[in-house]
Order: sequence, then structure tokens, then C-alpha cells
Amino acid sequence: MAKRVIGIGETVLDILFKNDQPQKAVPGGSTFNSIVSLGRAGIPCAMVTETGSDHVGDVICSFLKTNGVSDEYVCRHPGTKSHITLAFLNEHNDAQYTFYKDHTTDLLDEKLPDIQADDVVLFGSYFAINPVIRPVVGKLLQKAKKAGAWLYYDINFRKTHVPEIPEVIGNIEENMRLANLVRGSKEDFEYLYGLTDADAIYEKVKPFCSTFILTDGARAIRLYTPEKQETFPVQPIKTVSTVGAGDNFNAGYIYAMLQGIENQAERISMAQRWSQDVCRQIGNNISDELVKKLKEI
Repeated sequence: MAKRVIGIGETVLDILFKNDQPQKAVPGGSTFNSIVSLGRAGIPCAMVTETGSDHVGDVICSFLKTNGVSDEYVCRHPGTKSHITLAFLNEHNDAQYTFYKDHTTDLLDEKLPDIQADDVVLFGSYFAINPVIRPVVGKLLQKAKKAGAWLYYDINFRKTHVPEIPEVIGNIEENMRLANLVRGSKEDFEYLYGLTDADAIYEKVKPFCSTFILTDGARAIRLYTPEKQETFPVQPIKTVSTVGAGDNFNAGYIYAMLQGIENQAERISMAQRWSQDVCRQIGNNISDELVKKLKEI
């Protein structure tokens, strides 16, 4: 098993709404959600991120530690406020997001981890391509790759950043080149390259990273490797909220890998199990029930 999983990504306070009424407030962020679920499952984890020096930042750091995740690399600066995200669930329980940031630039200039060969690094979303902090994040990822760590990149590109594509596409492609595995959605590649055909998307990704998972909401998952392409159906379930579904897919895949599971179908199955568990509740992380079952195995 790896020494630890290190997450690199943004941190926010998610406030979830249903019928325009608040249902729950919980710390979140794409990579953050994945790392917290892994920590809850007993995997040693640390989070590289930044948050405010306010009470919300205190809540976020406490939440990490409560769930078994080190907050040693959380960058906090005096006078800054934490980021807030409002997630509005529609009639299908899919979320539409509104983001609030007190400061226009992210900061990442405090202690960073010394990543080793037996570490796993999970990174993605805008935090991994943000030009303001790219010199720090890019250097950290390059050091991780050079050290022999295993890197998982979740593209998770939001429509709000489409105007910035010319500025950030180089960072996205460098991230894919550094990664051992890339996961992206059809939506990501439609925004980035105007592509919707799965095979065409893989041809775009393959020169950078030859192991690729393509997701498409409730539709089939495609896994591409240098040897073959496989398709995995998605089991229909009744969802309460889709917030954190993809994040916990990532976490479940990494968890299966860390348990020594080599079979890709079994890894994908675990990833779906974690994703669907989160969809059955209001929250960003795997449930107490799933944590208990995992510890019984």
C-alpha cells in the first residue's frame, strides 16, 4: 500500500439547496471530497490547498482532521475569507453551482509536501491549471513525477472557464502528460476541443496519457488502455444528490488500487460503488455505512 494519498485542489464550503431552501453545509471541493472519503476509509491522506483565516477556514481544517486527513499543507493567510459554493439541486437532483470568492487570486506559498515514490497524487479542476498558482502547482507535480509517485488527474473543467481555454490549455495538456491515469467527462472534452465521440476523445488524450477513463453521467463508462478498450454500464439508482459523485468515483478507484486490486473491472466497480453511495445522500463523502462495510472486508 502507498504511504499516503496527497490531494491538490481547491477548498470551499458547499451549501446545498433543494427547492431553493438550504439543506446542508459541508466543506467541499472536487479533490477535497475525494481525499476526505479516502481518509474516512482509513487511507493516510494529506490535502494541499488554501482557505481563509476565518471561522469557515477553522471548520474546514477541523473537518479534515476529524476525517483522518492531515491539514499540514493547508495554506491560510491573515485577512482572507474562505470560498463559498451554493449548489442548487434540480428536479433530477443534479446540481447547478454558484461560486463566491472573497479574493481574486489563490495563494499557495507555505509548506508543501515532500512527495515520495510510494505516494499517490490526486489533482484536478481549475486549481490544477490556475495560471496564478501554476508555477507552484506545476513544479510540485513535476517533482512528484520525477520521484516516481503515481498521479491521477481529473480534468473536471467547468463551463465558466471556457473563455480562459487559450490561457490554460497548455496546463491541462501538461497535467495529462504527467499523469499515470486521466479521467474526464464527455462534457470536459466538448468544452476543451469540441469533441463528443469517445474514440476521438481518446485519440486526443493518448499522446499525453495512454490510460484514460471517460465518464458520461448516467451513461456507460469507457476505459482505454494501450492494450484494449472496455465499456462498463452504470447501474441506475434513485439519486438524492449528484454532488460529489465524480469525486468519489476517483476516490473509489484509488482505494481499490491501494487494496492491491489489479483488475480494471473491479477497480471501476469499486469506483461506482463509492460514487453511488454519495448519490444516495445529501453530502460530499461516503457514508458511515459504507465505511463500516469497507473495514469489515
